[in-house]
Amino acid sequence: MVNAVLFDFSGTLFHCESAESWLRAALEQAGIVASDAEIAAWAERLHASGGQPGAYSEFAVPAHLTDLWARRDLSAEDHRAAYTALVEATELPWPGLADILYDRHYAPEAWDAYPDTIEALESLRSRGIPAAVVSNIGWDLRTVFKHFGVDDLIAGYVLSYEVGVNKPDPAIFELACELVGHAPADVLMVGDNAAADGGAAAIGCSFQLVEHAPVIARPSALLNAVGL
Repeated sequence: MVNAVLFDFSGTLFHCESAESWLRAALEQAGIVASDAEIAAWAERLHASGGQPGAYSEFAVPAHLTDLWARRDLSAEDHRAAYTALVEATELPWPGLADILYDRHYAPEAWDAYPDTIEALESLRSRGIPAAVVSNIGWDLRTVFKHFGVDDLIAGYVLSYEVGVNKPDPAIFELACELVGHAPADVLMVGDNAAADGGAAAIGCSFQLVEHAPVIARPSALLNAVGL
């Protein structure tokens, strides 16, 4: 029986904006004018670089960034350093844009809720089932939940950069189970990464995988995952 649910953040409850939208917003903030063709081409390079936090792309981490990348989610400083370094490696033609892009990615406006995010959280609340967020991240995502008006539906947050441990380490899931007040056997973890989020199974939690897909392509995965 599931008495509590743990959710991943990016690619599970929320999805980040497209690389093109991300770049356009940063250029606008910087007061830089670029053609649609330029933006499209550089957005594609940005996506391929892995430099957009929260976006899903397969890429090779540059050798000189391996150590930094491995610890990126354990501090805000390393998170910023890792992602801005990946952006800088694309050699964008606009100086100073890496930091503006990084700042843009954690703006609430840079995120969209999946179609069933709010419904799933409200349904759990109505059933007296606490929901918590467990995320490998280097910034305070609570602003996104407040922006969408669902912060009051979350029992608490276990964020890697705040607790000093990240998924799939069993310790982060143990902290989350303590937070929701239930034994692992009574807790469900829902996430889009089988390796990281699936680590909850090591302490006895059940696990449901959802696809890291565009918002429009995934209308009811969360409701299905939690059995609502």
